[in-house]
Amino acid sequence: MRNRREFLKDAAAGAVVLGAGTKLAAEGTTAAKSRVVVAKDAALHDANGVMDEKRVPALLDRAIAAYTGQSKPLAAWKQILARGGGEGKVIGLKVNGLGSKGIATHPALVMAVAERLQQAGIKPGNIIVFDMNTNFLQACGLTINSGDRSRMRVIPNDAAEFEAEVACGSSKAHFTKTLTQDCAMVINLPILKDHSGAGLTFAMKNMYGVIKHPDLLHGNHCNPGVADLNALPVVRQKVNFIIGDAMSSVYDGGPGFRPERLWYPNTLLVGEDRVAVDYLAWQMIERKRKEAGMKSLEEAGRAPRYIATAADAAHKLGTCDPARISVKEV
Repeated sequence: MRNRREFLKDAAAGAVVLGAGTKLAAEGTTAAKSRVVVAKDAALHDANGVMDEKRVPALLDRAIAAYTGQSKPLAAWKQILARGGGEGKVIGLKVNGLGSKGIATHPALVMAVAERLQQAGIKPGNIIVFDMNTNFLQACGLTINSGDRSRMRVIPNDAAEFEAEVACGSSKAHFTKTLTQDCAMVINLPILKDHSGAGLTFAMKNMYGVIKHPDLLHGNHCNPGVADLNALPVVRQKVNFIIGDAMSSVYDGGPGFRPERLWYPNTLLVGEDRVAVDYLAWQMIERKRKEAGMKSLEEAGRAPRYIATAADAAHKLGTCDPARISVKEV
């Protein structure tokens, strides 16, 4: 097994430095800026926390339009799909259902993305939604479908094959072949949550759901495990667009469902720079914790330090410098 120094050297050699600017960004920001769209709909949940699912497609359209600069959804999605080779390719949607039905990627978002993909020319059977196991996918409101290509496929990793072991820093990883062989491009659909160990789980930590033994990467608050995993070429290159689900969230006690710590940001975070997206998500959690009179994650001893590690000179996965992040709120 390669040591961590060799791994980082190889990962950096194949790097696409997303923090140095994005390919899909609509406006001409400087090369030093990474762009993230923060789209909000205050009316998404009512006073009782019930979501109006009919509002989700419009929120998604607004976010994607702001990011791509394309006012029509079809043109916007064709622009996004060009990163994965365009029409005819298999597109993966990596969801997160670990926290149970109460705090999983919302099915309304999954279905809205799948509908737009189909309108942009992707056949239903060429859309694969995946996560670690059947229970997690069912928590996202999805029905397993491994083989019927007349409709969207929903495939748990434990029903798919895994690749041979590869080095992941000082540890190892076995990737699901859904990622490595089936999908030309993966859109990351994480759910925003506090995490008892890592501090935060969102875009980068959602990649723990593409490997066989994520427990091996949980040491030291998942640092450098999260950064090392995302730096591996197959993740860096294939998982290249994020539609982060922050429509509801838990700000303490995660990653499982904690109804007493549930809140409704009613937000989507869209971008290509996974580090910048996670940095902004972290700040959302911190603001909510402060509002609730709680300790910051730093004070609680579990700040998500893997974010800075992912941005360092060895990993080059993006930026967590707020001066180098261009945020557009819509």
